[in-house]
Formats: sequence, C-alpha cells, structure tokens
Amino acid sequence: MAQPNDRPGPPPGPAFSLGSLWYDEAVRGVIIQILVLAGVFATVAWMVANVVANYAILDKTFGFDFLWLPANYDINQTLIEYTNRDTHLRAAVVGLINTGLVAFLGIILATVLGFLVGIFRLSENWLVSRLAYCYVEFTRNTPVLLLILLWHGIFINTLPHPRQAMTVGGATFLTNRGFYVPKPVFESGFEWVALTLAAAIVGAVLVHRHVRRVREATGRQLPGGWISAALIVGLPGLAFAAVGASLSFDVPELRGFNFRGGLYLTPELVALTWALAFYTSGFIAENVRAGILAVDKGQIEASQALGLPRGRVLRLVILPQSLRVIVPPLTSQYLDLTKNSSLAIAIGYVDLVGTLGGITLNQTGREIECMMLVLLVYLAISLSISVFMNWYNRHVRLVER
Repeated sequence: MAQPNDRPGPPPGPAFSLGSLWYDEAVRGVIIQILVLAGVFATVAWMVANVVANYAILDKTFGFDFLWLPANYDINQTLIEYTNRDTHLRAAVVGLINTGLVAFLGIILATVLGFLVGIFRLSENWLVSRLAYCYVEFTRNTPVLLLILLWHGIFINTLPHPRQAMTVGGATFLTNRGFYVPKPVFESGFEWVALTLAAAIVGAVLVHRHVRRVREATGRQLPGGWISAALIVGLPGLAFAAVGASLSFDVPELRGFNFRGGLYLTPELVALTWALAFYTSGFIAENVRAGILAVDKGQIEASQALGLPRGRVLRLVILPQSLRVIVPPLTSQYLDLTKNSSLAIAIGYVDLVGTLGGITLNQTGREIECMMLVLLVYLAISLSISVFMNWYNRHVRLVER
C-alpha cells in the first residue's frame, strides 16, 4: 500500500549533448563568429607564410630601407623643392602633396558645381532645369577615366602654343603646355598679416554664431554677412598698413619659346582636377536635389507667406534643413573623388600612386612594402575625411527634444 508522501517525481529531461548547443540561438551565434574569426586568421596566416616562402626563394628581405635611396627620376609638378637626387621618401611626399592638391581643389570645385546644378535642377525655368538634367545624366553615366582622358585631350589639342597664348588680364596665360598665373611673393612683415587674417576668420565665425542665436531667439536678422566681410577684409588691411608689409607678384613673361616666372600649373593637373570635379558634381547635384525635396513644402510656403525673398528662403529655410539629408552621401562623394585621383597616371600626372606605387616600386622591386604604404596612406586620408564629415554631420543634424 502506497504511503501518502510517495509522490511520483518529475519526468527525466533529455540527455545533454554537444549537438543540442547548435539549437540555442545565442550559442549558435557565438560559434559562428568564432569559426569566421578562425577562418580569417587562418587565411591571413597562410598569406603571410606564402609571402615569406616566396621571399626566401627569391632571396629577398622585407624592409623599408629603400626609402632613403636616391630616387633618380624627375617629377613634373612639385610644390616643394625636389630633384632627382632626393630620396624615394621625398619623392613619395611630393606625390602625396600632389594627391592632396587634386583632392582639395576637386572637392571645393565639385561642391560648388554640385550645389549650383542641384538647385538649377529644381528651377521653374524649363531651359535651366533641362540643361541641368542633361549635365547630371552625362556626368553620372560616363566613366570617370574617359572624362579624364577627354578633358586632357581638350586642353592639349585646343589650347594654343605659348607664342599664341590666351591671356586673361594680361597676367594669366593659358597654353597647351600649361597655365601660367601670377605668383604672390610675400616679403618681411607679411606673417603678421597672415595671423591677423586667421584671427579675423575666427571672429567672423563667432559673429555668424551670434547672429544665428539672435535670429533663432528673436527673429531679428542682423547684418552678419557685412560684419564678417568687414572683419576679413578690414583687419588684414589695417595690419598690412601698420607693419609696412609688402606684397608683390611674379608675373610670367614669354621668353623664347615658353613662359618664365609666375606659378606654373601643368595641363595634367588642371585636366585631372576639372575632370574629377566635373564627374563628382553630377552625383552631388542629385544629393542636393534630394535634400531640397525632403524639406516639407509647408516650411517653404510659410516663409514665402512672411514675405521673405526667394534667395533668403533658400539660404535660411531650405538649405539648413536639407543638409541633414545631403551631408551623409556627400561624404561618400568626397571619398570617391579622393580615391579616383589615383587615375592620374593615365595622363602623366605624378601623384602618390605614380611615385611610391609606380616608379619607386619598379626601381626597387619592393612590391609589398610600396603597396602597403600606398594602402595605409589612402586609408589615413579617407578616415580623416570621414571623421571631419561625421563631425559636421552631427553639427547640422536635427536635434530632437
């Protein structure tokens, strides 16, 4: 006879096995990540071992001592002193500066063109909007390398020889051998003018912030633009007169069969910069158009109802709100322009890829080292642009309350 306390126990659970871990979602995710990391590390280890084995077969060593050997080649566009007796390291620095020059000028020019064309795409004037549409479609659907070759060919084959050079104001000359512009010559005391200009720019930024705060708090529009212009122009002018600094210009002159003096811009530099800006501006224009269309029509109608002029509506209402849509894809366009500058070698413009990744690589036979350095430099440039644009994006985005 069963006792009252003799109750049946719980049914036995399933036996534990390693296979049952796979059906646990959290455990399965960890296992997959471990396997993927192991595969990545194994692949990297295999590649390194393969390189080491090939280096041993070729009796080569890994190192960067070649950077201090004489380069023994010329560069047609240099912003710092350089001769073919300098080291490969200095040649790489010259190429890096050339890359930075193209990227900097191209980004500025592409931004200006892109914003103008994007605004024109939404113009009520049928002809203006159609021309902007054709511009965008042509640039976005043409390979960038073809555009580089096209504009280089136009500059080389249509511009005249130096003796028949096109002149602008009698001081700037456009030829098929390059562009010659006046070169500023800064003499003693001009450093104070430069410091005053930097202080004036900082003051203009502070004035702009104060004007914006007053406008947001009271609705009053202070003449911040005129005040900023007066600071940027007036303070350096006063410093220029006070310290007695002098500024002269070295104007190019035709001597023999070519120009001498002034600042020389190679046709390759001009063609590459313009082609990259021309190509990228088409994509920026579409980003700008999308950002403007993202602004609620009620905002525009309300500002027009208050009697604001169309230009002020665009500057004070539309563009500030559209930047939150424009800036994120704009970052990608800046990165693409910078990386597309590596196509410079196609027209003979010597940049970082042409020096460190081209001539230096062929002369020294250091393929791995050269390409590692080129990769790291482009990675550093891209990350710098991304950091700056992400900071600016946080500055202009809408803040929820």
